[in-house]
Amino acid sequence: MKTLLMLGGAALALAATPALAQNPDEGRAGDIQIKLLGTAVLPDGKITDINVNLPGLPATTQTKADDNVVPTLAVEYFFTDNVSLETIAGVTQHDVTATAGLPRGSELVSDALLLPATVTAKVHFDLGAAKPYLGAGAAWFIWLKDKPGAATLPLGVTDTDLSDELGAVLQAGIDMPVGDKGLGLSLDVKRYFIDTTARWRVGNTLAIETEHKLDPWVISAGLAWRF
Repeated sequence: MKTLLMLGGAALALAATPALAQNPDEGRAGDIQIKLLGTAVLPDGKITDINVNLPGLPATTQTKADDNVVPTLAVEYFFTDNVSLETIAGVTQHDVTATAGLPRGSELVSDALLLPATVTAKVHFDLGAAKPYLGAGAAWFIWLKDKPGAATLPLGVTDTDLSDELGAVLQAGIDMPVGDKGLGLSLDVKRYFIDTTARWRVGNTLAIETEHKLDPWVISAGLAWRF
């Protein structure tokens, strides 16, 4: 984690350096770039701590959040030819199931809908036809809804809650212009470092509370338009 954060700091430090040689016809300060992307969200969901365990779940209980593929929109503003700020828009839905301690595949959280509000600062490099970039920033994971999983209902669980959390994100990718009209192809990879606290309640009683490491990989590809 320390090494990754150091790499993120290096990426931001590069933003203060002069741009690598760039054709002025291919971009300039004040440009806006919009990307329409297909995005694979690949979370972890591993339990790191069990704080409350009234039902006496096995100490070996372990979980995993399932993967999802969703459309996303990225909007980026260029402060200089090679320094930009980007945010993304999109939501993703996941179930959390058991991988150990309970019957494998037991559903513990159902239809958890996540808004991963993300802002990154990026530095871009011009290698001719390819324009790679590095970025780092912050993300706020906001859970819009979640429901108790089917395996928790026999325990009397009536409510499930996942905590909203702030975390860090590192980013790398490449833009490849197509023609001279601002259109291009884009490939982007992000790694988030965010946890969440999961709580299951029986009526007003907190029955289970666990800490989960999410740390998803988020891989996107699609079309870009810079203007």
